[in-house]
Amino acid sequence: MSDTISQALTALSNPTRRELVRLLLELGPQPVQPLAAHFEMRRPSVSEHLKVLRGAGLVGEERRGRQRVYRLRTGALLEVVEWLAPYERFCRRQPAEAVDGRGSGACAGPPTASDS
Repeated sequence: MSDTISQALTALSNPTRRELVRLLLELGPQPVQPLAAHFEMRRPSVSEHLKVLRGAGLVGEERRGRQRVYRLRTGALLEVVEWLAPYERFCRRQPAEAVDGRGSGACAGPPTASDS
């Protein structure tokens, strides 16, 4: 796994950062203040989360006057999507109830010889 993928997955392991990515996807480029309005935390805390996303290559920053506008970047996201593609195909081939016997929809490992 590449460092880019590892950094992106680490950054996305936090629910606040996943929500920031979702907001940027839905709303497009945004200054920090409108993004911070969606959370029960102060703007500097949201800025720290955006800094982590920037460091992982998931978010870009552009200065517009005194504001910093954040936007999604595709490079790291595409690497993660490409890395996950074989697992997604595997999970889609499995009936959700049959995968782990509990009906949780969890994806089990690849089929073994005893599964045939």
